[in-house]
Amino acid sequence: MEKVTVLIVDDSALVRQLLAAILSRDPQIEVVGAAPDPLVARQMIKDLNPRVITLDVEMPRMDGIAFLEKIMRLRPMPVVMVSTLTQKGADTTLRALEIGAVDFVAKPTMDLQSGLEAMAAELVAKVKAAAQARVRPRSEQAISADRPPAPRMGVMSSDRLLAIGASTGGVEAITEVLRGMPADCPPIVITQHMPPQFTTSFARRLDTLAAPNVAEAQDGERLARGHVRVAPGGHHLEVLRDAGGWVCRIHEGAAVSGHRPSVDVLFSSVAQAAGAHGVGVILTGMGRDGAQGLLAMRQAGAHTVGQTEASCVVYGMPKAAFEVGGVEKQVALEKIAENVLALCRIGKTAG
Repeated sequence: MEKVTVLIVDDSALVRQLLAAILSRDPQIEVVGAAPDPLVARQMIKDLNPRVITLDVEMPRMDGIAFLEKIMRLRPMPVVMVSTLTQKGADTTLRALEIGAVDFVAKPTMDLQSGLEAMAAELVAKVKAAAQARVRPRSEQAISADRPPAPRMGVMSSDRLLAIGASTGGVEAITEVLRGMPADCPPIVITQHMPPQFTTSFARRLDTLAAPNVAEAQDGERLARGHVRVAPGGHHLEVLRDAGGWVCRIHEGAAVSGHRPSVDVLFSSVAQAAGAHGVGVILTGMGRDGAQGLLAMRQAGAHTVGQTEASCVVYGMPKAAFEVGGVEKQVALEKIAENVLALCRIGKTAG
């Protein structure tokens, strides 16, 4: 198997050294260079032709976002952002993912060496996944561009609950789906693999781009039509049903399928709470999280949709769900919103 060649771009000599050491331990990865800033990196990209770049967000001479925009315009290639676990770092990282970065890892703010070692497995996995990713350049302008609002739903959708799960590439994919949703859409719950603070920024960003009301889910909050709720980083989101309708449950249970929040946890709860009233959507992502949960939804009578391989950044989670029988229908990303709305307009389900 051909090695994944990586160029590290970071203004900190210590970070460059630590990242190189972590990545070089994997026999399938070769670190071909390390640059202290984008201007040096630009020439190294030409000379070394790396398969993947790890890119720091905050650097002198040219910040990571400005450099990423140049890469995506002039030479699109897989980029994994290395950002800080701060609110500013989260906001900037979301911009990077919208522009075209494949994924990100969060640089620890305390005890850099032990913190980076703790996320070594995550870094290696994301670099390998990035090497196989379909790079789809996007710009802030393209994502924010005006589009006609989706038509209002009508009276037949009030009994539906839509659950969405995603990971690598999910920022762009979820944004695309929600921008196709009308302000009176059925209640929507989302699990996207992200750490705390990043989900806060993500929900706030979605709220500015989509017609429905988008926010992080709160424990005990009731789900309502026109509301989209995102699992907070570091916590599982489940949906329960009582006499008054659907209710969010937030908890810090053990990681499931290697994740917290976990798509499997969300989908499994929706299978129990909503049954045939549910609609499940699994989007681009690395790994298998969500496959068993989506299967449970389908077995409970829900409609289930998987993103097509050609439209995924990483066809991991949708593939796993399809292989176990959890996906009723595969749909290209740009068609998912209208397909889901069509399912939600179908007359009331039994149950």
